[in-house]
Amino acid sequence: MGYGVFATQDIPKGTITWAMDCLDRVFKPDDIISLGLEYRDIIDKYTFRDNQGNFILCWDHGRFINHSFRSNCLTTAYDFELAIKDIKAGEELTDDYGYLNLDEPFECIPEKWSRRTKVTRQDILRLHKTWDKKLLDAFGYFNSVEQPLKKFVNKEVFGKCQGITEGTTKMDSILTCYYNGEDGLEALMGEAAV
Repeated sequence: MGYGVFATQDIPKGTITWAMDCLDRVFKPDDIISLGLEYRDIIDKYTFRDNQGNFILCWDHGRFINHSFRSNCLTTAYDFELAIKDIKAGEELTDDYGYLNLDEPFECIPEKWSRRTKVTRQDILRLHKTWDKKLLDAFGYFNSVEQPLKKFVNKEVFGKCQGITEGTTKMDSILTCYYNGEDGLEALMGEAAV
């Protein structure tokens, strides 16, 4: 399908694989309206939406992570993603786009280990409990693995995540990432054309 992100060394389960930082670009819906139509494909292809409906454009290779129904990374409620299994050197890092608040559903290449064939914005509503279990399991390793991206995570949030590992803090559900708005990119870019 194009680009991908591959591990150059082993990444243990529980490792932060992406963290939102100050170089990531946050576009509010009004910002999208002010952009010309020439930016539509970039916004459509490389952004995801946060729970406020903002479009997030990763400045780093995070924007090239591909979809899999059996992803090896999952987003958290804390503006970072975790490896939910051990990822070997040479293996592709993948996300399940079902939690990225995409505007339009899309059909996927069939995967032998999944009955799902389509990604929709509602996937997070159906699958958040399954994903939460995988995240909670991965957080069990959080304090025992090296965290090279720790410097990009808010110190208070990082401390909370250490508490999740220790069992002293309750993990916030991935469901907190859900955006329930209706102003999709199509509508916003249509306004830009006016």
